[in-house]
Amino acid sequence: MWLIFLDHIPSNLVSWATIRNYGFSDATEIFVFISGYTAAFVYGRAMQNTGFIVATARVLKRAWQIYVAHVFLFAIYLAEISYVAKSFDNPLFTEEMGVLNFLNNPDVTIIQALLLKFKPVNMDVLPLYIVLLLWFAPFLWLLLRSPTLGLLVSVAIYTIAWMFGLNFPAYPSGEWAFNPLAWQLLFVFGAWCALGGAKRLARWNKSVIVIGLAFAYLAFAFGIAMTWYFPPLGAYVPAFVGEAIYPIDKANLDVLRMLHFLSLAVITVWLVPQNWPALKSPAFWPAIVCGRHSLEIFCLGVFLSFAGHFVFTEVSNRVFMHVIVSASGIAIMVGAAALISWYRRVERQGPGPRPPAIKPGYAGSEA
Repeated sequence: MWLIFLDHIPSNLVSWATIRNYGFSDATEIFVFISGYTAAFVYGRAMQNTGFIVATARVLKRAWQIYVAHVFLFAIYLAEISYVAKSFDNPLFTEEMGVLNFLNNPDVTIIQALLLKFKPVNMDVLPLYIVLLLWFAPFLWLLLRSPTLGLLVSVAIYTIAWMFGLNFPAYPSGEWAFNPLAWQLLFVFGAWCALGGAKRLARWNKSVIVIGLAFAYLAFAFGIAMTWYFPPLGAYVPAFVGEAIYPIDKANLDVLRMLHFLSLAVITVWLVPQNWPALKSPAFWPAIVCGRHSLEIFCLGVFLSFAGHFVFTEVSNRVFMHVIVSASGIAIMVGAAALISWYRRVERQGPGPRPPAIKPGYAGSEA
């Protein structure tokens, strides 16, 4: 959530602390993988205990909740952008955030937004998550019975989408920024890991050869990424390498991005023990509490990212302001998550004990 927030603020210097600038993948891969892992962890148990129909109903209910959150975020996000653009007489905000078409044709655009075809800038992840959940139940059923076959089916869909250029249409033109037919591979892979795949890969993750290859690939990706920011370094990259790797397609989850994420995962698993006590220390509480309420915090992060962009554009674009805005945004996200946790804890406790009933014939002190 924090990485996505920082990356969503245009020209944010603090985003240099995220993984986006040092390789091929970014926080999106982490988000989708964890979403698949969590979905399988939660609904896999439900499918085993209550059956396919009940578990499917629960998955679809979650998809509906995310859809409702997306619609509310869409309305609030557009109101925020429109208000700022009008108040400060800066129409560039509407162009940069991709809402100019909405202001020109609101009736048609709203319908397209409800159909998940129209998505302003930074609002592409939730529609992807909704579609992935809509067809997740059959995948989950297959993964529980034949994990290898389920993963192979996902790979086949990914391959066919690449071979034939399949994607969902967007409005007013183009295609989805995150092709569900491609990104489902990472989502299903996360589910496969949650249902026992991680244990099957454990011996490979400890292999010196695998770890060495992961480090080598990260070094290669780092070197290529540096040429994007320092063009003179491109002279040291052989021409055949550039021809082989470009374009690195994010929309269709390029293989290079997938390999970069897997390399990061291998090294993370190698460096961080599963039962490392520090993970449960108070230092990690801010991250944990935000993760517990990921949907709400993601939506808040999208709203805050535009607020940060507004501050950089209209107030100050100095380095100290980048730090203040980034730190304040994360602090607000943590505070909101803590408030949600407190509220839900109070709800679980119930209304508390009822006052004692008045005995018949007793009028009380006012009598």
